[in-house]
Amino acid sequence: MNVVISQSMYFPWVGLLEQLKLADVFVHYDDVQFTRGFYNRVQIKTPAGTAWLTVPTKDRHRGQNISEVQIDDGQDWRRHHRSLLQHAYAAAPFVKDVLALLDRVFDSPMATIADVSRASMIALADYFKLYCGRSFVNSATLGIAGASSQRLLDITRVVGGDVYITGHGAKNYLDHQLFENEGIEVRYMNYRLTPYAQLHGPFTPFVSALDLVANCGVGGAAYIGSQTVSWREFVA
Repeated sequence: MNVVISQSMYFPWVGLLEQLKLADVFVHYDDVQFTRGFYNRVQIKTPAGTAWLTVPTKDRHRGQNISEVQIDDGQDWRRHHRSLLQHAYAAAPFVKDVLALLDRVFDSPMATIADVSRASMIALADYFKLYCGRSFVNSATLGIAGASSQRLLDITRVVGGDVYITGHGAKNYLDHQLFENEGIEVRYMNYRLTPYAQLHGPFTPFVSALDLVANCGVGGAAYIGSQTVSWREFVA
């Protein structure tokens, strides 16, 4: 059973959807500290170059978990994001799908960054038919304390995993031997970064999967197809 444990990300890049596609169990890992990352922001392509979509935060302070950081609804960020996407992808064949996904997420009840990021991920997964057949778990509901590799291992075991799939950043901190000692295989993503027809200049995979929606529609699922490699091969 493949397990992926990741912080929720706001309309994430295709690579995170590829992790989700490979998972039997996807664990939203949002009861961890909010640091600089992609929990509340993502890039898109525009006629003027790349631009950031950022969900503003309110009263944020050091040490808060992602699941505790409040959205600042004093700013009309929803309207700004919708307008920016509508303009950026006006010439794209599936811009209406992008706006429909956006509206679906924005109409959901949400108070925290974790709320909006989870909703956006699930909306994309549902659009590309990646949602069915997988379990989605909130790490905070598992009652597992600790930190770093040990907590990731404990979560993997509790949800029944025997393969832990992770992104490249884990190379810098993950205790691979700890997992192996418990009979759990660690595998890293082998991102293919498969090109598809994109607007606004040379292809880049490092933008929101909304770009894939805009340009390819539901057929974009064919471009969500990376596999994994053993950790030994990855770190060699």
